[in-house]
Amino acid sequence: MPRGERGRGKAMSKKIRVVIAAVLALSLLALAGCGAGQPAGGSGSGASGSAEKVLKIGSDINYPPFEFMDTKNQPQGFDIDLMKAIAQDMGYTAKFETAAFDGLIPALGTGKYDAVISAMTITDERAKSVLFSDKYFMATQYIAVKKGSSIKGEADLQGKRVGVQQATTGQTAVEKLGINPKKFDTTPDAMTDLLNGGLDAVVADSPVVLYFIQQNPNANVTAIPGNFEKEFYGIAFKQDNKDLAAKINASLKKLIDNGEYNKIYKKWFGQDAPKLN
Repeated sequence: MPRGERGRGKAMSKKIRVVIAAVLALSLLALAGCGAGQPAGGSGSGASGSAEKVLKIGSDINYPPFEFMDTKNQPQGFDIDLMKAIAQDMGYTAKFETAAFDGLIPALGTGKYDAVISAMTITDERAKSVLFSDKYFMATQYIAVKKGSSIKGEADLQGKRVGVQQATTGQTAVEKLGINPKKFDTTPDAMTDLLNGGLDAVVADSPVVLYFIQQNPNANVTAIPGNFEKEFYGIAFKQDNKDLAAKINASLKKLIDNGEYNKIYKKWFGQDAPKLN
């Protein structure tokens, strides 16, 4: 090969190497950009990167007025509004996924969700599996019966057909009375069975019972407070996700202090929020 051809070949090879290096550099930058949008691993916030920081929220979205799907199949309810407000205060977007209530904690443990909000009562038993936020809602158990029923309190439930949503504190409360209740996937299912005559009573969280009566004024259902203990709801996290829990607790406190929590409460329950104590 003539010297001139060899020299030109070396020059061309050098140019090709420069072009390849530039392409590789651009590819690495593109990969870095994609990586920034992936969920953070470990026990961090669990949110995605700079493009859109997302909190993956698990909930049994069939428990009005806390969570339910509207006519456009979009999640609505007190829990939904509260979690959206908390996420917004943190600079995140809350993305909700529905699942059966008794499957939420196991799914949280596998990392499917960053957090769970689903009118979940804080209990010692659940606290063995999850880390709870500060309490965000106070409730108790109410007894729903048809008007004219002989049931006037929890003592009258003995020997009666009592329905509950499975894996809830309503089930626990009824079983503590020595009663084996009929278990349903959702409280609305239990209430429907009550209306159809299949049950004598349903025991469920007070705001859920009251909301059902409000939404179904012709159902001839009434609520009995009974003598059940107060309960407090919490947002659940994996036990090692203390960083996210601390951030959400800070935003929750901020919303309570600045009145935004009370606005959300009043929207769904028509009255000011009670003290959480």
